Amino acid sequence: MKQTAIILILFVTINFAQKKPKKIPHEFTMITAVETTPIKSQGKTGTCWAFATSSFWETELIRLGKENYDISEMYIARRAYEMKAENYIRYHGKTQFEEGGQAHDVLAVIKKYGFVPQQVYPERYNDDGVLTHREAVSVMKGILNGVLKNSGKKISENWKKVINATLDIYFGEVPEKFLYNGKEYTPFTFAKESGLNPDDYVEITSYTHHPFYEKFVLEVPDNWLHGEYYNVPLNDLMKIIDFALENGYSVDWDGDVGKDNFYRKKGYAVVPVDEDQPEDEPEIEKIVTQEMRQRAFDSFDVTDDHLMHITGIAKNQKGTKFYYTKNSWGTKDKKFGGFWYMSEPYVRLKTIAIMVHKNAVPPEIRAKLGF
Repeated sequence: MKQTAIILILFVTINFAQKKPKKIPHEFTMITAVETTPIKSQGKTGTCWAFATSSFWETELIRLGKENYDISEMYIARRAYEMKAENYIRYHGKTQFEEGGQAHDVLAVIKKYGFVPQQVYPERYNDDGVLTHREAVSVMKGILNGVLKNSGKKISENWKKVINATLDIYFGEVPEKFLYNGKEYTPFTFAKESGLNPDDYVEITSYTHHPFYEKFVLEVPDNWLHGEYYNVPLNDLMKIIDFALENGYSVDWDGDVGKDNFYRKKGYAVVPVDEDQPEDEPEIEKIVTQEMRQRAFDSFDVTDDHLMHITGIAKNQKGTKFYYTKNSWGTKDKKFGGFWYMSEPYVRLKTIAIMVHKNAVPPEIRAKLGF
Protein backbone atom coordinates (compact mmCIF):
# COMPACT_ATOMS: atom_id res chain seq x y z
CA MET A 1 0.00 0.00 0.00
CA LYS A 2 2.83 2.40 0.91
CA GLN A 3 4.60 1.62 -2.36
CA THR A 4 1.40 2.34 -4.34
CA ALA A 5 0.95 5.67 -2.52
CA ILE A 6 4.56 6.68 -3.20
CA ILE A 7 4.19 5.85 -6.90
CA LEU A 8 0.96 7.84 -7.06
CA ILE A 9 2.59 10.87 -5.41
CA LEU A 10 5.55 10.65 -7.79
CA PHE A 11 3.20 10.41 -10.79
CA VAL A 12 1.18 13.44 -9.70
CA THR A 13 4.38 15.42 -8.98
CA ILE A 14 5.96 14.55 -12.34
CA ASN A 15 2.72 15.15 -14.23
CA PHE A 16 2.29 18.58 -12.60
CA ALA A 17 5.90 19.47 -13.40
CA GLN A 18 5.35 18.51 -17.03
CA LYS A 19 2.23 20.67 -17.35
CA LYS A 20 3.68 23.69 -15.56
CA PRO A 21 4.25 26.37 -18.23
CA LYS A 22 7.77 27.59 -18.81
CA LYS A 23 8.56 31.06 -17.58
CA ILE A 24 9.09 33.46 -20.47
CA PRO A 25 12.22 35.67 -20.47
CA HIS A 26 10.27 38.95 -20.68
CA GLU A 27 8.77 41.00 -17.86
CA PHE A 28 6.25 43.34 -19.47
CA THR A 29 5.17 46.70 -18.12
CA MET A 30 2.33 48.59 -19.81
CA ILE A 31 3.11 52.15 -20.92
CA THR A 32 -0.24 53.05 -22.45
CA ALA A 33 -3.42 51.20 -23.40
CA VAL A 34 -6.83 52.08 -24.78
CA GLU A 35 -10.04 50.58 -23.46
CA THR A 36 -11.38 47.77 -25.62
CA THR A 37 -13.96 45.00 -25.61
CA PRO A 38 -13.50 41.36 -24.50
CA ILE A 39 -11.53 38.79 -26.47
CA LYS A 40 -13.51 36.56 -28.83
CA SER A 41 -12.65 33.44 -30.82
CA GLN A 42 -12.91 33.08 -34.59
CA GLY A 43 -12.91 29.31 -34.12
CA LYS A 44 -11.62 27.50 -37.19
CA THR A 45 -12.79 30.15 -39.62
CA GLY A 46 -10.59 32.43 -41.72
CA THR A 47 -12.44 35.52 -40.53
CA CYS A 48 -9.68 37.19 -38.50
CA TRP A 49 -10.26 40.30 -40.65
CA ALA A 50 -13.87 40.52 -39.45
CA PHE A 51 -12.96 39.92 -35.79
CA ALA A 52 -10.01 42.33 -35.72
CA THR A 53 -11.84 45.13 -37.50
CA SER A 54 -15.06 44.68 -35.54
CA SER A 55 -12.97 44.92 -32.36
CA PHE A 56 -11.33 48.05 -33.80
CA TRP A 57 -14.78 49.48 -34.58
CA GLU A 58 -16.08 48.66 -31.08
CA THR A 59 -13.03 50.34 -29.57
CA GLU A 60 -13.61 53.45 -31.66
CA LEU A 61 -17.16 53.61 -30.26
CA ILE A 62 -15.74 53.46 -26.73
CA ARG A 63 -13.30 56.25 -27.60
CA LEU A 64 -16.24 58.39 -28.70
CA GLY A 65 -18.05 57.81 -25.42
CA LYS A 66 -20.63 55.41 -26.83
CA GLU A 67 -21.91 52.29 -25.11
CA ASN A 68 -19.94 49.05 -25.33
CA TYR A 69 -21.15 47.55 -28.58
CA ASP A 70 -20.79 43.85 -29.37
CA ILE A 71 -20.79 43.71 -33.17
CA SER A 72 -21.76 40.54 -35.01
CA GLU A 73 -18.72 39.36 -36.95
CA MET A 74 -20.83 36.72 -38.69
CA TYR A 75 -23.16 39.35 -40.14
CA ILE A 76 -20.09 41.12 -41.55
CA ALA A 77 -18.69 37.85 -42.95
CA ARG A 78 -22.01 36.75 -44.45
CA ARG A 79 -22.52 40.09 -46.24
CA ALA A 80 -18.92 40.01 -47.46
CA TYR A 81 -19.53 36.61 -49.06
CA GLU A 82 -22.44 38.11 -51.00
CA MET A 83 -20.09 40.79 -52.32
CA LYS A 84 -17.31 38.28 -53.00
CA ALA A 85 -19.69 36.06 -54.96
CA GLU A 86 -20.74 38.91 -57.23
CA ASN A 87 -17.11 39.93 -57.69
CA TYR A 88 -16.13 36.33 -58.52
CA ILE A 89 -18.78 36.11 -61.24
CA ARG A 90 -17.86 39.51 -62.69
CA TYR A 91 -14.22 38.44 -62.96
CA HIS A 92 -15.20 35.10 -64.54
CA GLY A 93 -13.69 33.23 -61.59
CA LYS A 94 -10.28 34.88 -62.03
CA THR A 95 -10.21 36.38 -58.54
CA GLN A 96 -10.30 35.41 -54.88
CA PHE A 97 -13.22 33.59 -53.27
CA GLU A 98 -11.85 32.30 -49.99
CA GLU A 99 -12.33 32.98 -46.27
CA GLY A 100 -9.66 35.67 -45.98
CA GLY A 101 -10.17 39.40 -46.26
CA GLN A 102 -8.87 42.85 -45.41
CA ALA A 103 -9.83 45.52 -42.88
CA HIS A 104 -11.55 47.61 -45.54
CA ASP A 105 -13.91 44.70 -46.28
CA VAL A 106 -15.66 45.46 -42.99
CA LEU A 107 -16.04 49.13 -43.87
CA ALA A 108 -17.35 48.22 -47.32
CA VAL A 109 -19.97 45.96 -45.73
CA ILE A 110 -20.98 48.64 -43.22
CA LYS A 111 -21.38 51.24 -45.97
CA LYS A 112 -23.50 48.91 -48.10
CA TYR A 113 -25.41 46.87 -45.50
CA GLY A 114 -24.90 48.44 -42.04
CA PHE A 115 -24.14 46.21 -39.06
CA VAL A 116 -26.01 44.46 -36.24
CA PRO A 117 -25.36 43.43 -32.62
CA GLN A 118 -23.99 40.00 -31.80
CA GLN A 119 -27.21 38.97 -30.03
CA VAL A 120 -29.20 39.58 -33.23
CA TYR A 121 -26.93 37.53 -35.50
CA PRO A 122 -24.80 35.04 -33.50
CA GLU A 123 -22.41 32.36 -34.76
CA ARG A 124 -23.68 29.05 -36.10
CA TYR A 125 -21.64 26.01 -35.10
CA ASN A 126 -21.53 22.70 -36.94
CA ASP A 127 -22.80 19.40 -35.53
CA ASP A 128 -19.50 18.91 -33.69
CA GLY A 129 -19.80 22.28 -31.97
CA VAL A 130 -17.07 23.86 -34.13
CA LEU A 131 -17.23 27.31 -35.73
CA THR A 132 -16.01 26.63 -39.27
CA HIS A 133 -16.84 27.91 -42.74
CA ARG A 134 -14.83 25.42 -44.76
CA GLU A 135 -17.82 23.48 -46.04
CA ALA A 136 -19.86 26.62 -46.70
CA VAL A 137 -17.11 28.18 -48.80
CA SER A 138 -16.53 24.93 -50.71
CA VAL A 139 -20.24 24.66 -51.50
CA MET A 140 -20.53 28.29 -52.63
CA LYS A 141 -17.40 28.13 -54.75
CA GLY A 142 -18.73 24.99 -56.40
CA ILE A 143 -21.99 26.75 -57.22
CA LEU A 144 -20.19 29.76 -58.68
CA ASN A 145 -17.82 27.64 -60.76
CA GLY A 146 -20.79 25.61 -62.00
CA VAL A 147 -22.56 28.80 -63.10
CA LEU A 148 -19.48 29.96 -64.99
CA LYS A 149 -18.90 26.57 -66.59
CA ASN A 150 -22.44 25.76 -67.68
CA SER A 151 -23.99 29.13 -68.32
CA GLY A 152 -23.11 29.35 -72.02
CA LYS A 153 -23.03 32.92 -73.23
CA LYS A 154 -25.52 34.34 -70.77
CA ILE A 155 -25.87 34.16 -66.98
CA SER A 156 -29.26 34.43 -65.30
CA GLU A 157 -29.98 36.02 -61.91
CA ASN A 158 -30.78 32.64 -60.35
CA TRP A 159 -27.28 32.07 -58.98
CA LYS A 160 -27.73 34.97 -56.55
CA LYS A 161 -30.81 33.30 -55.08
CA VAL A 162 -28.91 30.03 -54.68
CA ILE A 163 -25.94 31.73 -52.98
CA ASN A 164 -28.22 33.63 -50.59
CA ALA A 165 -30.12 30.42 -49.77
CA THR A 166 -26.79 28.72 -49.04
CA LEU A 167 -25.72 31.60 -46.79
CA ASP A 168 -29.06 31.39 -44.99
CA ILE A 169 -28.42 27.72 -44.25
CA TYR A 170 -24.86 28.13 -42.99
CA PHE A 171 -25.03 31.60 -41.43
CA GLY A 172 -28.71 32.30 -40.81
CA GLU A 173 -31.22 34.61 -42.42
CA VAL A 174 -30.42 38.33 -42.28
CA PRO A 175 -32.90 40.34 -40.19
CA GLU A 176 -34.60 43.23 -41.95
CA LYS A 177 -35.53 44.75 -38.58
CA PHE A 178 -34.67 43.93 -34.99
CA LEU A 179 -35.18 45.16 -31.42
CA TYR A 180 -32.21 46.39 -29.41
CA ASN A 181 -32.57 47.95 -25.96
CA GLY A 182 -36.29 48.33 -26.57
CA LYS A 183 -35.90 50.20 -29.87
CA GLU A 184 -36.49 48.97 -33.41
CA TYR A 185 -33.65 49.20 -35.93
CA THR A 186 -32.60 48.11 -39.37
CA PRO A 187 -28.90 47.30 -39.92
CA PHE A 188 -28.59 50.71 -41.62
CA THR A 189 -30.23 52.73 -38.85
CA PHE A 190 -28.23 50.85 -36.22
CA ALA A 191 -24.98 51.71 -38.00
CA LYS A 192 -26.05 55.33 -38.51
CA GLU A 193 -26.91 55.79 -34.84
CA SER A 194 -23.43 54.58 -33.86
CA GLY A 195 -22.05 57.85 -35.24
CA LEU A 196 -19.02 56.32 -36.94
CA ASN A 197 -18.16 57.22 -40.53
CA PRO A 198 -16.21 54.64 -42.57
CA ASP A 199 -14.75 57.46 -44.67
CA ASP A 200 -12.82 58.70 -41.62
CA TYR A 201 -10.48 55.69 -41.73
CA VAL A 202 -7.41 55.04 -43.85
CA GLU A 203 -5.16 52.08 -44.57
CA ILE A 204 -1.41 52.60 -44.65
CA THR A 205 1.54 50.44 -45.67
CA SER A 206 5.26 50.82 -46.42
CA TYR A 207 6.91 49.32 -49.50
CA THR A 208 9.51 50.66 -51.92
CA HIS A 209 8.06 49.20 -55.14
CA HIS A 210 5.61 52.16 -55.18
CA PRO A 211 6.27 55.87 -54.52
CA PHE A 212 5.98 57.12 -50.96
CA TYR A 213 3.16 59.49 -49.96
CA GLU A 214 0.93 58.18 -52.71
CA LYS A 215 -1.78 55.49 -52.80
CA PHE A 216 -1.61 52.13 -54.55
CA VAL A 217 -3.56 48.88 -54.71
CA LEU A 218 -1.72 46.52 -52.36
CA GLU A 219 -0.81 43.29 -54.16
CA VAL A 220 -2.00 40.63 -51.74
CA PRO A 221 -4.49 37.88 -52.66
CA ASP A 222 -7.09 38.84 -50.03
CA ASN A 223 -7.36 42.37 -51.42
CA TRP A 224 -10.21 41.22 -53.67
CA LEU A 225 -11.84 44.68 -53.43
CA HIS A 226 -8.64 46.25 -54.83
CA GLY A 227 -8.46 48.63 -51.89
CA GLU A 228 -5.92 51.46 -52.06
CA TYR A 229 -3.36 51.99 -49.32
CA TYR A 230 -1.30 55.06 -48.53
CA ASN A 231 2.42 54.32 -48.83
CA VAL A 232 4.86 55.84 -46.33
CA PRO A 233 8.47 55.17 -45.27
CA LEU A 234 8.87 52.54 -42.56
CA ASN A 235 9.83 55.05 -39.86
CA ASP A 236 6.66 57.02 -40.62
CA LEU A 237 4.58 53.86 -40.36
CA MET A 238 5.94 53.27 -36.86
CA LYS A 239 5.38 56.93 -35.94
CA ILE A 240 1.74 56.57 -36.94
CA ILE A 241 1.27 53.47 -34.77
CA ASP A 242 2.89 55.17 -31.77
CA PHE A 243 1.06 58.47 -32.26
CA ALA A 244 -2.27 56.67 -32.47
CA LEU A 245 -1.78 54.65 -29.30
CA GLU A 246 -0.35 57.57 -27.36
CA ASN A 247 -3.37 59.70 -28.26
CA GLY A 248 -6.17 57.30 -27.36
CA TYR A 249 -6.62 55.56 -30.72
CA SER A 250 -6.09 51.87 -31.50
CA VAL A 251 -4.61 50.25 -34.61
CA ASP A 252 -6.09 47.56 -36.87
CA TRP A 253 -3.05 45.44 -37.77
CA ASP A 254 -2.58 43.20 -40.81
CA GLY A 255 0.57 41.10 -40.86
CA ASP A 256 2.30 37.73 -40.75
CA VAL A 257 2.23 35.43 -37.72
CA GLY A 258 2.47 32.11 -39.52
CA LYS A 259 6.11 31.33 -40.12
CA ASP A 260 8.47 31.89 -37.21
CA ASN A 261 9.11 33.73 -33.95
CA PHE A 262 5.42 34.23 -33.15
CA TYR A 263 5.56 32.08 -30.04
CA ARG A 264 2.04 30.74 -29.59
CA LYS A 265 2.60 29.15 -26.19
CA LYS A 266 4.67 32.02 -24.83
CA GLY A 267 2.40 34.83 -26.04
CA TYR A 268 4.99 37.11 -27.62
CA ALA A 269 6.73 37.70 -30.97
CA VAL A 270 10.29 38.82 -31.72
CA VAL A 271 12.90 38.84 -34.50
CA PRO A 272 15.95 37.28 -32.80
CA VAL A 273 19.47 37.63 -34.17
CA ASP A 274 20.22 34.06 -33.09
CA GLU A 275 17.69 31.30 -32.42
CA ASP A 276 20.06 29.73 -29.88
CA GLN A 277 20.07 32.60 -27.40
CA PRO A 278 19.64 31.82 -23.66
CA GLU A 279 16.02 30.94 -22.90
CA ASP A 280 15.92 32.86 -19.62
CA GLU A 281 16.92 36.26 -21.06
CA PRO A 282 15.19 38.61 -23.55
CA GLU A 283 16.27 37.92 -27.10
CA ILE A 284 18.72 40.21 -28.88
CA GLU A 285 16.80 41.27 -31.98
CA LYS A 286 17.70 42.23 -35.52
CA ILE A 287 17.69 45.83 -36.69
CA VAL A 288 14.91 45.85 -39.29
CA THR A 289 15.46 48.20 -42.23
CA GLN A 290 13.22 49.29 -45.09
CA GLU A 291 15.28 47.13 -47.44
CA MET A 292 14.94 44.04 -45.22
CA ARG A 293 11.20 44.58 -45.05
CA GLN A 294 10.92 44.85 -48.85
CA ARG A 295 12.97 41.69 -49.43
CA ALA A 296 10.74 39.78 -47.03
CA PHE A 297 7.61 40.92 -48.90
CA ASP A 298 9.04 40.28 -52.37
CA SER A 299 10.21 36.76 -51.46
CA PHE A 300 6.92 35.83 -49.72
CA ASP A 301 8.82 35.40 -46.46
CA VAL A 302 6.26 37.85 -45.04
CA THR A 303 2.73 37.36 -46.35
CA ASP A 304 -0.77 38.65 -45.70
CA ASP A 305 -1.47 36.08 -43.02
CA HIS A 306 -3.52 37.39 -40.09
CA LEU A 307 -5.30 40.48 -38.76
CA MET A 308 -5.21 41.53 -35.10
CA HIS A 309 -5.94 44.67 -33.09
CA ILE A 310 -3.17 46.68 -31.37
CA THR A 311 -4.50 48.38 -28.23
CA GLY A 312 -1.41 49.36 -26.24
CA ILE A 313 2.34 49.83 -25.83
CA ALA A 314 4.49 47.98 -23.28
CA LYS A 315 8.16 47.55 -22.54
CA ASN A 316 10.19 44.69 -21.13
CA GLN A 317 12.82 44.80 -18.41
CA LYS A 318 15.46 45.81 -20.99
CA GLY A 319 13.38 48.74 -22.24
CA THR A 320 12.43 47.10 -25.58
CA LYS A 321 9.10 48.35 -26.91
CA PHE A 322 6.32 45.84 -27.45
CA TYR A 323 2.84 46.32 -28.88
CA TYR A 324 -0.02 44.90 -26.82
CA THR A 325 -2.15 43.11 -29.38
CA LYS A 326 -5.66 41.69 -29.11
CA ASN A 327 -6.04 38.41 -30.99
CA SER A 328 -9.17 36.45 -31.97
CA TRP A 329 -8.06 32.98 -30.87
CA GLY A 330 -10.06 33.01 -27.65
CA THR A 331 -8.70 32.95 -24.10
CA LYS A 332 -8.38 29.25 -23.30
CA ASP A 333 -4.82 28.27 -22.38
CA LYS A 334 -3.48 31.58 -23.71
CA LYS A 335 -0.49 33.08 -21.87
CA PHE A 336 -1.87 36.60 -21.61
CA GLY A 337 -5.59 35.92 -21.79
CA GLY A 338 -5.74 36.14 -25.57
CA PHE A 339 -3.42 39.16 -26.00
CA TRP A 340 0.06 39.01 -27.56
CA TYR A 341 3.13 41.19 -27.16
CA MET A 342 4.82 41.96 -30.49
CA SER A 343 8.24 43.60 -30.35
CA GLU A 344 9.00 46.76 -32.31
CA PRO A 345 11.39 44.90 -34.70
CA TYR A 346 8.69 42.28 -35.28
CA VAL A 347 6.12 44.93 -36.16
CA ARG A 348 8.60 46.72 -38.43
CA LEU A 349 9.25 43.51 -40.37
CA LYS A 350 5.95 41.64 -40.26
CA THR A 351 3.36 44.40 -40.76
CA ILE A 352 1.59 44.24 -44.11
CA ALA A 353 -0.63 47.26 -43.41
CA ILE A 354 -2.60 49.09 -40.72
CA MET A 355 -5.94 50.88 -40.50
CA VAL A 356 -6.37 53.96 -38.31
CA HIS A 357 -8.60 56.99 -37.95
CA LYS A 358 -7.33 59.90 -40.06
CA ASN A 359 -6.74 61.93 -36.90
CA ALA A 360 -4.52 59.16 -35.53
CA VAL A 361 -1.92 60.09 -38.18
CA PRO A 362 0.60 62.74 -37.02
CA PRO A 363 -0.21 66.15 -38.60
CA GLU A 364 3.08 66.42 -40.52
CA ILE A 365 2.53 63.00 -42.17
CA ARG A 366 -1.13 63.75 -42.76
CA ALA A 367 -0.12 66.89 -44.67
CA LYS A 368 2.19 64.86 -46.93
CA LEU A 369 -0.62 62.39 -47.63
CA GLY A 370 -3.07 65.15 -48.45
CA PHE A 371 -5.93 64.49 -46.03
